[in-house]
This record gives sequence, structure tokens and C-alpha cells, in this order.
Amino acid sequence: MASGWAGDGAVQEQIDSTIEDAIQRARSQLPKGESLTHCEECGAPIPEARRKAIPGVHLCVACQTEHDKENAAYAGYNRRGSKDSQLR
Repeated sequence: MASGWAGDGAVQEQIDSTIEDAIQRARSQLPKGESLTHCEECGAPIPEARRKAIPGVHLCVACQTEHDKENAAYAGYNRRGSKDSQLR
């Protein structure tokens, strides 16, 4: 029966859902496949330690940093403004 009031723990459920969505989004953006030996942007060699730490890496640290800065504006997702968050 819907009473119009949020159930017990609704706020925590929304927080947990937001965190799970963020983790899922971050994991989907991780590189996959075989690491490159040289950066696909600038051609600089990618150190072996980086290739082992991040399987599938295609960018050197400097280019990855720039890439992350460019994509930082898209990182925020307002769940309160999302209609889907109201349906959960």
C-alpha cells in the first residue's frame, strides 16, 4: 500500500544505489584488452609497471591525466534530478 511517505531506510537505499551506479560506471570505463607499449596519443613509452597495474592501458600518465580532466565535467550525475531515482 502506498502511503505517500518514504519507507524506512529509503534515504540509505538511494545513497547505496548512487554508489553502486558510480562504481558500475567507473568499472565500465576501465581499459580492456592488451596494454600498449607506447601511448596512442603522444607516442611516449608506457612504463611496464603501469601496464601491469592497469591491464589494457593505452595512454601514458600525462595523457591520461589530461583525458581525465576533460571528462571530469561529465562525472557528476544528479540522481535527485533523475526521474529513475524517484521510481526506485
